[in-house]
Amino acid sequence: MGNLSRLLKESWTLVEEQQDKLAGYFYARIFLDNPQVRDLFPVQMDVQRARLLGAIVTAVQTLDDPDRFDDYLRALGRDHRKFHVSADHYDVVGAALLESLRTFAGESWSIEYDQAWRDAYQVIARKMVAGADADTNPPFWHAEVLRHERRSRDIAVFTCRPMEPLEFKAGQYISLECRYQPRLWRVYSMANAPDQDGTMEFHVRALGAGWVSSALVRRLKVGDMIRLAAPMGSMTLDRQATRDIVCVAGGTGLAPIKALIQQLTRYNRTRWVHVFFGARDRDDLYDLAELNQLGAKYPWLSVVPACDKDPTFVGEQGTIASVVARYGPWAEHDFFVSGSPAMVRSTLRTLAELQVPAVRIKYDAFGDI
Repeated sequence: MGNLSRLLKESWTLVEEQQDKLAGYFYARIFLDNPQVRDLFPVQMDVQRARLLGAIVTAVQTLDDPDRFDDYLRALGRDHRKFHVSADHYDVVGAALLESLRTFAGESWSIEYDQAWRDAYQVIARKMVAGADADTNPPFWHAEVLRHERRSRDIAVFTCRPMEPLEFKAGQYISLECRYQPRLWRVYSMANAPDQDGTMEFHVRALGAGWVSSALVRRLKVGDMIRLAAPMGSMTLDRQATRDIVCVAGGTGLAPIKALIQQLTRYNRTRWVHVFFGARDRDDLYDLAELNQLGAKYPWLSVVPACDKDPTFVGEQGTIASVVARYGPWAEHDFFVSGSPAMVRSTLRTLAELQVPAVRIKYDAFGDI
């Protein structure tokens, strides 16, 4: 496995700086050779273009961690059932991938590299197919929107209920699709722990060119039906753990943190929980009132809000990572971090400087599109 991993990473450096063009060529090859596959993908391909290729590269980079490799790929295979992917489609993608890599690496490509990617892709495809075959759930769930509330200029909170039972854990995320942007699936974390009524809450920010996020914030309404895929993610609580907890949330990254807090309210008596909630300005601290109510109700919960671009805010000022660094010490705590990729990277750097062991940090980072 070590030599295979070395060959894969070494060969990827030959094309890494051209990956946008490579992704475009990759999809062109798939669609030209297999026009029928085009209907599996969204009409708008500007964002999707890098997603499948990115998932494959991520899978390749987990080869050094067999357990993570196996879990990630089986979950990915389950998730791809929503696209009605069949075993034949994996062959189509594998052929396009190899041709794309050969084309962009040029004369630097070698037989060894070719065989390494062929072997790796076969493992990837086999595990994804196994994950899909072992899944007894439907490919996706239909869910009805029960409540929809605008919380700020570009943030909405909505609640839906799947028509069939959908099991998930607090802290997990799910990909969803709405009728306003067909075949565009985007990932969002549930903002609640599982409830008996089966409802699921989501927090969404509408970003500039975000097709799905804008639709979910500005067009989605009560009574609409959406589709939900299989839950994923490992940013979940360990009931056996005893260390105190620090939750660091940026913007709508609060969603999974709120789910974890709700889960803790059902059984926690001994673990202190510190929540740091950061945003650009006061308007973006869209759920602070409810967080403060939880803090007042549960003695073990403390809430520290912060703004980094609002000098009128009376609380903490600065990025949420810098605010966390002012408190502590944190070396003996478990951490949960959620927000934009930039916010998560900044927080992880700060925690490393504070000598928090990486094994005690769970995090989610994905942008709304």
